[in-house]
Amino acid sequence: MDIVQLPLGHIDEDTDQPRYQFDEEALVELMRNIEEIGLLSPIKVRTIDGGRYKIIYGNRRYKACKRLGLATIPCIVTNMTDEQDIYMEQIAENLTRQGFSPIEEAEAFNKLMTDPKFNRSVKFLASKFGKPESYIKNKCELLKFGASVRKIIIGGTEIRKDRLTEDQLLPLKDLPMEHRDPLALIMARDEMPATDVKKIAKLFKDKDISAATKDKLLYKSGPGLLETWSIQQHNKAEKAKPVEPKAPKAEKTEKAPSAGNTTTETTASTSMPTPVNPYEAMDRKLNQLLAALPAFSPLPEESALSLQEMDPEERAALIRRMEALLDQLRSHTEEWDKLKKIAAAN
Repeated sequence: MDIVQLPLGHIDEDTDQPRYQFDEEALVELMRNIEEIGLLSPIKVRTIDGGRYKIIYGNRRYKACKRLGLATIPCIVTNMTDEQDIYMEQIAENLTRQGFSPIEEAEAFNKLMTDPKFNRSVKFLASKFGKPESYIKNKCELLKFGASVRKIIIGGTEIRKDRLTEDQLLPLKDLPMEHRDPLALIMARDEMPATDVKKIAKLFKDKDISAATKDKLLYKSGPGLLETWSIQQHNKAEKAKPVEPKAPKAEKTEKAPSAGNTTTETTASTSMPTPVNPYEAMDRKLNQLLAALPAFSPLPEESALSLQEMDPEERAALIRRMEALLDQLRSHTEEWDKLKKIAAAN
């Protein structure tokens, strides 16, 4: 295998390659290493027309050398022309490299299976890349999520704020999109571990809970949803308990009248429920609402612009949730406005 120094100006990037996300911090670190010890691993290129070369793999190394202003870069040169062989070698190389994101993997596998140029099976890909078939399938499941979720998916298992791992996402994959994507963003924001996500997913899969109620649940935080799941499990467990037979009612027995006592006594006394103080109930509900509602802060101006970029399904789901929120707010506002007027009049 010969390694030759080629001018960077004679090399083109491959815009169809599976890897297109490059972490800026990692790229700067690579540049620092190249400055200190040089580029230890050559890139691979293929010959194209006009005496030029196109990268097969090594785009990140190429970008780092180009930023450093280097004149040449070490290359392995090949005459490969078969598109499938080139694309599969690009995937195989990137699978061994740091920073190849789960979404990039998913898109690459999906392209090999659905593009008429390739039309390969899961079994074929699993054998070629040395991965279990479940690995390929789980990666492709990530493509069910919308663009707003895909862009925050990261590799590894570390839970990070406003980022999502595959373990956090996969429990949500079979939910309808109007619940799936909003829930994924809540899980990212609140840094919910995969074990808790599984419980929350079960809550949204429960057929006994109406779609309208599930829409309202989306206003809760991750911990709030977990608490709702816990309450639901407790209630189900209580309902599942066998009903104990009622004890027969005790018969009244009359006692002979005696001095100072002419009342009829019973063998069993009836316990009366403790009356609920209406003010306490109202005050408790008010405190719950105040605790649940965050302090108002305006959304950035970019929010309105981002609505134009959403696909129709995502936008329709968002509108439904907005309507549900407004309905709830109107109901609460009407009730508390009425109570405030009564309180002010007294």
